[in-house]
Amino acid sequence: MAEFDIARTRKSLFGALLDARDRFGRNKVALEDLERQPITFGRLVLGSLVLGRKLAGLTGERETIGVLLPNVQAIAVTLFGLNAFGRVPAFLNFTAGIKNLKAACEVAEIRTIVTSRRFVEQGKLDDIVAALGEGRRILWLEDVRAGLTSLDKVRGLLASWAARRVHARAKVGPDDPAVLLFTSGSEGTPKGVVLSNANLVANAYQVKALAGDVLNAEDVFFNPLPIFHSFGLTAGLLTAVLNGMKSVLYPSPLHYRQIPKLVAGTRATIMLATDTFLQGYARAAGENDLASVRYVIAGAERVKDETRKLWAKHGTVILEGYGATECSPVIAVSLPDRNRPGSVGPLLPGIEWRLDPVEGIHEGGRLYVRGPNVMKGYLDAAAPGRIHPPADGWHDTGDIVTVEDGIVTIRGRAKRFAKVGGEMVSLGAIEAMVQALWPESSHVVVALPDPRKGEQIVLVTDKADADRDALLAHARQQGFPELWMPRSILVAGIPVLGSGKTDYVATVEMARRLQSML
Repeated sequence: MAEFDIARTRKSLFGALLDARDRFGRNKVALEDLERQPITFGRLVLGSLVLGRKLAGLTGERETIGVLLPNVQAIAVTLFGLNAFGRVPAFLNFTAGIKNLKAACEVAEIRTIVTSRRFVEQGKLDDIVAALGEGRRILWLEDVRAGLTSLDKVRGLLASWAARRVHARAKVGPDDPAVLLFTSGSEGTPKGVVLSNANLVANAYQVKALAGDVLNAEDVFFNPLPIFHSFGLTAGLLTAVLNGMKSVLYPSPLHYRQIPKLVAGTRATIMLATDTFLQGYARAAGENDLASVRYVIAGAERVKDETRKLWAKHGTVILEGYGATECSPVIAVSLPDRNRPGSVGPLLPGIEWRLDPVEGIHEGGRLYVRGPNVMKGYLDAAAPGRIHPPADGWHDTGDIVTVEDGIVTIRGRAKRFAKVGGEMVSLGAIEAMVQALWPESSHVVVALPDPRKGEQIVLVTDKADADRDALLAHARQQGFPELWMPRSILVAGIPVLGSGKTDYVATVEMARRLQSML
């Protein structure tokens, strides 16, 4: 593990990009996307200054700008361009539905949204943009680019050679907001998370410090995860670019057949994805499509044993990580020499942690973390513009974990425990048991109200012939008590969020509906 120097994180995002350009060279490739037109560090700085100056002229100082774009080079240029001139991008999850998108715009006081006609047309988002445009200005990137004059381009070229002076005029401090993200809402109403410049820079540097012996400047990251999700933003884009590596952006993680082909074409060595997506890529890939990938960094959901076996056939090792949007997001990540299936690896350098006891839980505790990557705070929905910082800098992850020999293992979400007959039951542990029995299917265990025992356990699975007797026999063999067994099994497709996580809210609602029909 390399040394982590917290003093190096005290800079803006654009300042960190300039540091990477100067260290690794203007001509080194920083970005690529599905158009296969690589952009160098020098061109990324130039493009950010040109676009950023134009957007700054159309917006107010320190204004929060909604960004509704897919994973293409334009989203990275927009991010760095807005930061260069002191604007704050709020990345909008276009898969979240109009209700959540409107709520995000209101709590973040978004008056301007940057998007693309091509993207809106291809994504069939016309109705969403029309609804969001009520009372807000829509800036189309195509129009902004068409309005660029020769003078704009010359000014941008001159500015790129004096980029630090140009950026200094914006007076962007390390503790100023850098981006706004909105939690996925997998277990409740999405929250607005304010991450500072230092938060994001620190997390990118923390990952590199921990994995310094694994990552090198010649690595190519393949990132199909959306930038509106913190895993895609920091792990997939910033960790690569700010440490001198190339990031290949892809606009949708759902393209199972196309992605392996592009991985082969770009010779990607590091890939980021969730378990759900990883299974799809491995099954759709041709014999040599994934041969260049040394490591997969997986997060957002537990990696199944079946997924590891699928990728092992391609010669790839899966390194499971763990994070939270509020932590920019990476908290821990496995290393090749500390890679225990079922665990998420050691905590990143610079992170303090503690485990608070939880009633009814006898192993581990509720994880709290503090460090340079922990958010500025949540936006106050009742008072737009106000930020609630974490108490004394400690963020409550809501996860029950154990830490042994420095390795973190997630035992379950505090919210994903049921109380059955007065006993705390881990829904995640039951899911793992079911997954071991039927590894090629997807399963979610939920708790529904029960008039006699308080709550009842229900299994939702996409295995059409799931048999409760077979499940009970397997559970007894594994030593699970009868109390932990699902009362019923419901066969249905598992709802998934755009980030690749299981949508627990939708799954619970579906289970309630299906249960009432029995």
